[in-house]
Formats: sequence, structure tokens, C-alpha cells
Amino acid sequence: MNGATPITNDSLLIPEPGEHIHNHSHTDHTHIDSVHPHVHSEESLRKIVNRLSRIEGHVRGIKTMVQQNTPCPDVLLQIAAVRGALDKVARIVLDEHLTECIGRAAQAGNIELEIEQLKAALDRFLP
Repeated sequence: MNGATPITNDSLLIPEPGEHIHNHSHTDHTHIDSVHPHVHSEESLRKIVNRLSRIEGHVRGIKTMVQQNTPCPDVLLQIAAVRGALDKVARIVLDEHLTECIGRAAQAGNIELEIEQLKAALDRFLP
């Protein structure tokens, strides 16, 4: 396969109506291998994607400001707003990971590995 951990019948999670499954088992340098598929509600995914879409639009607006020679303090203020919005998305993702994914890992008996992976991700995320 493509380096992903195969999902066996024992570990297969069937999504509830309105949930989405995506597997975080990657071997490239941008992802941390995870031992289970992550299940997120469609509502949660929609909220996160909507927030990211607004941030994307805001970043394009900052680019336009720079191209139009907007005063630097104004640009910096907008960059700070984008940082705050990204931090909010990160908090939402972290909260969901702690409540959903870590809980499932504990039930599956692989909590130590999941916490180790979370620590590695936080090391990269936090300054």
C-alpha cells in the first residue's frame, strides 16, 4: 500500500450517520503516524473547514494590502488577527483530539502511543 497502516476488521470503525473517518497513518515527514483512524462528526469538520476558509480569505486580503502598499501597522494588525484565528482552530482541533481520539485510544489500550504522538505534535506546534 502507500505506507499506511492497514486497517483490519478488528480495528475498522464504522462511522455513525453524520460522522467522517479519515486515517492519519502516514509515513512522510509532515504527519505523525497514528495507530487508529480518527472519527470526527460532519458538524465538527464543517465548523473547522469554515473557519479555515475564512482565514484563507483573510490571508488573501493581507496579500492585497501588501500589494497596495497599505501601512505596515495595519498589515501587522491583520496578521495578528489571522494568528489568533489559527490559534482558535488549533484549540478546537486539540480539544476534539483530547475528547474523541485520546478516549478511543484509551479504550483500545494504546493510550501511551497516542499521548507520545500528541506530545510530538505539540513540540512542533508550540514555540
